[in-house]
Amino acid sequence: MKPKALYILGEFGFNRIYGEAEQADIAALCDVIAPPQTPESIKEHPELLSDVEIIFSGWGAPVFDADFLGKAQKLKAVFYGAGSVRGCVTPEFWKRGIVLTSSWVANAVPVSEFALAEILLSLKLAWRHISNIKLKKEYARYEPECPGAYKSTVALLSLGMIGRKVARLLSNFELKVLAYDPFAKPEDAAELGVELVSLEDAFKRADVVSMHTPWLKETENMITGDLLRSMKPNATFINTSRGAIVDEKAMCQVLQERPDLTAVLDVTWPEPPAKDSPLLTLENVVLTPHIAGSLANECHRMAQYAIDECRRFLNGEKLQYQITEEMAARMA
Repeated sequence: MKPKALYILGEFGFNRIYGEAEQADIAALCDVIAPPQTPESIKEHPELLSDVEIIFSGWGAPVFDADFLGKAQKLKAVFYGAGSVRGCVTPEFWKRGIVLTSSWVANAVPVSEFALAEILLSLKLAWRHISNIKLKKEYARYEPECPGAYKSTVALLSLGMIGRKVARLLSNFELKVLAYDPFAKPEDAAELGVELVSLEDAFKRADVVSMHTPWLKETENMITGDLLRSMKPNATFINTSRGAIVDEKAMCQVLQERPDLTAVLDVTWPEPPAKDSPLLTLENVVLTPHIAGSLANECHRMAQYAIDECRRFLNGEKLQYQITEEMAARMA
């Protein structure tokens, strides 16, 4: 007999993550007992939770608190088809011993690809050329100042899942790769072909610094104005992580002082930036609206990871992407 399952997540998340093919795969594994539910609709129909054993979720997930769990006494597993689970887990959830997996590894794929593209463009000073042509009508190369993608230096901040993927992608190029991660082991760095350095050295030595640090209380404002000010001439700082890790006021001041530097930001804090933020007007800032993560068809990869984990769970196999309470406390 197939286990009873429900989708519970925001309508936006369901429409993006679970396509027709993914829904068919889930129906083959589970008895989906009702149409997709949102956190609001499940409060109106709490009786649906009484027999549910498996929940497929994602962006817009419900909070799995004592009230919710009290109505879902048979719940055994939650397969979260997106990245961070920080907003939905609670101490009560962990006490119940419910299995939780996340598709954060799947979401790391497009972020890593996006970061690689930005790194390579930065090594060519592409952003400055684009800005100069569009804003100044200045059609000129800066070859002596351009690092290029041969024997230049790239620094990665943190060697989590995304940082490691970026390091492996960069191994296809003839570049020197530095990494700052106080928790990384020398053998990890050796396997990735990177040199572990201090945060200060990462900024001083690199032509491009790419940040992949999780947003934790301890990492807020970790990137200071002094670090940015210490960067080499014509260097680029890339942030595809979280805006709150950067002291943005200090960064704007440094960018005004150092027009040779470029900040390529897919994230800000707040997000979007305030309407009067210098980030919107500085010529050496490149902004994108948080698009590094999964978009369009890429979201279906996250659903596939959740499906694969569900299949392993039902077959009694070892899960690959299970999230523990200890892991959740360290993740973004």
